[in-house]
Amino acid sequence: MDGRSHDLEADSRKGADFARRSLQVAGDDPGVFANAALALAFFGEDIGAMMTLVDRALSLNPSFARGWYVSACLRHRADQPELAIEHAEAAFRLSPRAQVGFSFTAAHFLSRRFDKAIATLLLAIQEDPDYPPPYRFLASCYGHMGRLDEARVIVRRLRAITPLVAPSFSQIRNADHRELILTGLRLAAGEAE
Repeated sequence: MDGRSHDLEADSRKGADFARRSLQVAGDDPGVFANAALALAFFGEDIGAMMTLVDRALSLNPSFARGWYVSACLRHRADQPELAIEHAEAAFRLSPRAQVGFSFTAAHFLSRRFDKAIATLLLAIQEDPDYPPPYRFLASCYGHMGRLDEARVIVRRLRAITPLVAPSFSQIRNADHRELILTGLRLAAGEAE
């Protein structure tokens, strides 16, 4: 996500292998199920299977805030933004101090509710100022809203964290959603006006 990998394919294989190995020894640990589901979904495993895995974690512990957060992330990737918002809200209710801002954001962004997305993006950046994705979505929001000066400030802040401003977003399976993010980023970076 942040452009630090020197061998993306090898690192992806290694990450997926670690996640699979953790599942082999997990027993009935909902934390392992949820975290492995998130990692494996990121590395391209079947999103439906990963949602089933996190659902299993939540059936074992319905009060597991991290599980609801992971479920929100997976629902976002599966093109279910309303369910993603619902699950992110459940995570926040269960753990108000948990860092869940970005899961709200992605769902609002993909539903083209840019004003709502901005508020949660600013929270997500405040929660973790070194995490690149919220900067990308915020710059894209500002780009789509025509707030280009603000967009360019965010792109500069993003470049201070990583040289990779616009990754492929291949983990987002819906091509229209990928293009929505990339179009806004191009506007923000001054590549399309």
